[in-house]
Amino acid sequence: MTRLRTITDFQDAIDAEHAWRLKELANYVLTIRTKESPARRVLVRAGVPLVYAHWEGFVKCASLTYLKYVGDQRLRYADLSPCFVVFGVKRHLGHLVSSKKSRLNIQAVEFFTESMNERANLVLAKAVNTESNLSSSVFEDIALSLGIDSEPYRTKFNLIDESLLNRRNRIAHGEFLDIEADEFRTLTDQVIGLMRCYKNDILNAASSSAYRR
Repeated sequence: MTRLRTITDFQDAIDAEHAWRLKELANYVLTIRTKESPARRVLVRAGVPLVYAHWEGFVKCASLTYLKYVGDQRLRYADLSPCFVVFGVKRHLGHLVSSKKSRLNIQAVEFFTESMNERANLVLAKAVNTESNLSSSVFEDIALSLGIDSEPYRTKFNLIDESLLNRRNRIAHGEFLDIEADEFRTLTDQVIGLMRCYKNDILNAASSSAYRR
């Protein structure tokens, strides 16, 4: 991924990630409208995992893009909000929790006491884990890790867990689930709304430098 040094760079990347997903979902809904049963019912059932995939994919990609943007600001650990410092020091935290070797624990403590004025190196590999099952609790944890307030999303937690995730899992495991086309369009619109809210929250966090201490 190219460097994201300016807020314009970041916004362009997020807009592009959001736009192709929005276009694909819109085209899929349009295709369903042109089909008659039973083809329509098959497309509706197949569409639920697709909608879920865009929900999970956008949250993961947008979150990683935000982390990339923060990392590209080349700030010191001391300049970052604690939730972002975590992405640079996880290996040391792991040593403090699990290691029985004094040398590793001493190195970890030395990092926290001596290295906070160093340029932050945010580790992006496995930084955002959707667990391939982006429930409301997993989403809430991801949002918290980025300093995004999850409270406004709480009214949508049942939508995420039941209307979207539970249906996707049942269909993915081969169960028959009869969903009307109108119900599918409503679900798609609601998920698009969630994606748009998350996009706006991340853009606002970046533009207001909420990642700074």
